[in-house]
Amino acid sequence: MALNERANACSFAEGPFQDTDRMKQVDIYEKLPVPFGLVRFGVAPDHPEVKNVINTFTQTARSERCSYYGNVAVGKDVTVGELQQAYHAVVLSYGAEDNRVLGIPGENLAGVHSARAFVGWYNGLPENQHLKPDLSCETALVLGHGNVALDVARILLSPLDLLRRTDITASSLAALACSKVKRVWLVGRRGPLQVAFTIKELREMINLPGARPVLDPADFTGLGNAVKDAPRPRKRLTELMIKTALEKPAEKTEAAAAREWGLRFQRSPQEVLPTADGTRARGVRMALTRLEVGAPRETFCAVPTGEVEELECGLVLSSIGYRSLPLEPALPFDPQHGVIPNSSGRVLGAPGLYCSGWVKRGPTGVIITTMNDSFDTAQSVLEDLQAGVLDVSAPREGFGAVGSILRSRGVRPVSFSDWEKIDAVEVARGKAAGKPREKIVDPEEMLQVIGH
Repeated sequence: MALNERANACSFAEGPFQDTDRMKQVDIYEKLPVPFGLVRFGVAPDHPEVKNVINTFTQTARSERCSYYGNVAVGKDVTVGELQQAYHAVVLSYGAEDNRVLGIPGENLAGVHSARAFVGWYNGLPENQHLKPDLSCETALVLGHGNVALDVARILLSPLDLLRRTDITASSLAALACSKVKRVWLVGRRGPLQVAFTIKELREMINLPGARPVLDPADFTGLGNAVKDAPRPRKRLTELMIKTALEKPAEKTEAAAAREWGLRFQRSPQEVLPTADGTRARGVRMALTRLEVGAPRETFCAVPTGEVEELECGLVLSSIGYRSLPLEPALPFDPQHGVIPNSSGRVLGAPGLYCSGWVKRGPTGVIITTMNDSFDTAQSVLEDLQAGVLDVSAPREGFGAVGSILRSRGVRPVSFSDWEKIDAVEVARGKAAGKPREKIVDPEEMLQVIGH
């Protein structure tokens, strides 16, 4: 899946010194008591290898020149202005904590959720611990053709024996054990050549035990020739979809597949249809679309044809993208694009203030994309330090000043060693259940574990 670091701010503090090649101290402020952001709360539980990046983060956090302060909400417990007074440089790296809305009638009906909330629910994000999605229906509809859409479809259809060996939360595993969902449709406005998921995730979905793919060969007519000169990743991805659409499953395999999933193309949601009592979703009315060349010419726009169809379902998950929000009204922010206006991470009109990750460039890319993006911002900080743009002639108090502010407001930060105590409890609980860890989903319980 894609990383947006939930750390509200990374701050740099220095005293007067001769070595200007690097910052002396880095402090990380995080809203939740636990670190690692989307690696913990966004990466699918059955993708443990992706979470290995936590080991690198841990090495950094254990450095004598780095301190972690969890349970601190920047913009609420301490302002960005107060951080700027305490540090020579402040980097905002709080990601995209909201989702794009459909903007159609019925999207607030029971049974309709954002994929972001659904992912947070099964991954233990505290704000989504009480989601309670209704899994009593046979058909679920996922709006979107990205990796997150495939993630939620895979979790809905995965055999329980596979999920039991992951760090999926106990409550969501119990709910999935009672799930009646046996069919998932993934719907997109455009065609097969515009899907945003990657071949690794598609192949994993195709090979999912107990579930068979249902792709219409007619959707791929002529695409083999169309992708001959396409970039290799797009060509391989399209060829795999074509192969899957044309391939007839063996009778034994088909009989063993109690569940199924499929891709629907060139359909745009118009309305979530209510049940007779008007309280729940029973389906989605779709506008059939055709593709028209956009501007630039490499893009294609989905234009309604005038035809509509209705797809019956009891669960609708909207996976049409994330968006960032401004931390404070006075901070520079571009609401149209959902990013902080910047140049190579330098916040425009705010010397000493920087940004990184999805709040810098928008919610696209995977973990390595965001890591490279953060290197770019760090380079900008170092260049400004060496060029004298950052005035380090006078020392800044760093956490000494911020800690006083937090104490005056009754806020108790969580240290990295505190997190390691929480980590040890989660791992021990997981071991008892035959899992890598059993996540604590309630922040109050996290704080009780460490005696706060």
